[in-house]
Amino acid sequence: MHRSLLLIPASKHIWKFVTLESQRHCSFTKLVGLSSINNRTTMPAEKRKATFVKMDNTKRQKLQAVKEGKRERVEGWLQDVVAEQQKEKKDLKFNKQRLRFLSQTQKIKQGSEGVVYWMNRDHRVQDNWALIYAQQLALEEKLPLHICFCLVVPQNSELATIRHFGFMLRGLEEVAKDCSALDIQFHLLQGSAGELLPGFVADWSFGAVVTDFSPLRTPLQWVEEVKKGLPSDIPFIQVDAHNVVPCWVASDKLEYSARTIRNKITKLLKEFLTEMPLVDKHPHTALRTAKPVDWAEALSSLEVDRTVEEVDWAKSGTAAGIAMLESFIDLRLKNFATQRNNPNSSAVSQLSPWIRFGHLSAQRVVLQVKCCGKSAGESVFSFTEELVVRRELTDNFCFYNPSYDSVKGANDWAQKTLKDHAKDPRPYVYTREQLEKAQTHDKLWNAAQYQMVIEGKMHGFLRMYWAKKILEWTSSPEGALSIAIYLNDRYELDGQDPNGFVGTVWISEVRSTHTS
Repeated sequence: MHRSLLLIPASKHIWKFVTLESQRHCSFTKLVGLSSINNRTTMPAEKRKATFVKMDNTKRQKLQAVKEGKRERVEGWLQDVVAEQQKEKKDLKFNKQRLRFLSQTQKIKQGSEGVVYWMNRDHRVQDNWALIYAQQLALEEKLPLHICFCLVVPQNSELATIRHFGFMLRGLEEVAKDCSALDIQFHLLQGSAGELLPGFVADWSFGAVVTDFSPLRTPLQWVEEVKKGLPSDIPFIQVDAHNVVPCWVASDKLEYSARTIRNKITKLLKEFLTEMPLVDKHPHTALRTAKPVDWAEALSSLEVDRTVEEVDWAKSGTAAGIAMLESFIDLRLKNFATQRNNPNSSAVSQLSPWIRFGHLSAQRVVLQVKCCGKSAGESVFSFTEELVVRRELTDNFCFYNPSYDSVKGANDWAQKTLKDHAKDPRPYVYTREQLEKAQTHDKLWNAAQYQMVIEGKMHGFLRMYWAKKILEWTSSPEGALSIAIYLNDRYELDGQDPNGFVGTVWISEVRSTHTS
């Protein structure tokens, strides 16, 4: 008798893994039906109202209880804790190792009318080192502070879907609201940064441009285009607001495994894994205000593929990301160390979409897990290893390896192995269309692929199985990698990210070097 896992629908968009007993050759003997979702018990309105009144009257005591590790917590406690911590570290100094000057000049142009943060990868206001630095620059020069985002939709791209762009725009709408409350001007520019940003900087007489960091090919190209277009007397500064340890500080070369980068990152955590200061209400008001954004119009006018629909399990924005982090700390963190590779167990964080779009700072996540999840023991260590060491390894891989999405990016020995086995017999060979539609002989693989298409996610342990089978079922390693990247980037809500590229390149055995 053989035991297999099968992913089957329990209700609309809800999936469950069940263990099946199957005969030899893994033939399924039965399907197990599942009951509908358990009804959630709701609190009576009078009791709920009394609870919130009590929370208001004892807010500081509740926050102190959380800090001391007590288990009494009310829903929404984490948002209050984070706000309190940010205020306490309001005057924390900025570590200038987090930035690098992309321009020759480093002094703000005199007579300018503001500082602008070109938001690219990290779509949030608080816990954003790039914005923190931009505000500190503006405060030093007593200048207004602006944020701009360049909205560009790739033409005729199969990867431009409403699933990704909808999640992104709704998050940016939250950013704009936060900016309004802080007297920071938010600008949404329609077009590529290389074409628009230099002229925008000149029109508004900005004295400095700050941007965040991405190791991927297209964002790096945007940065180069902007760099060429900016006047020589405007400082252009890049801040790594995504990694705990800045990518260029962690290592100045390509690291091939967690083993080689772990010690480098770990010894720097004391210096870089700090609390983050508050982005406060800006005291210097802009003479000109940004054009108001019609977010509904911006969303409806997007020329993207709307057949890949938005998902209903993940609400975009920092507030929703904090809520998911809270539920992870309260409900799932304790099981992470022992159950994270078990698709039947609710043990994973589910934070990847918010981290991928920069709605949530990975640094904030680690700080809160360490602070508020102390009782989870080994799970805190295991989660930190994955979120910091292994996630930041993927940024290193993409930054220092121009062929990060190609078989050519693999080690020589891996390329040789793939070449040696390229002509091995393959009992099953599928086209991209068949794989995309989950039309294979493997019910487990089909179910995982279907969940990716419908929900925009797949359990991490199954992603490895999913990727290996694509290599097994296609005619060449190059073709397998191309299909895996396409499926991941088109359907996964956290796709088009260094984590996704390294995860899919794993099928060409690069991933195997990231497991030690």
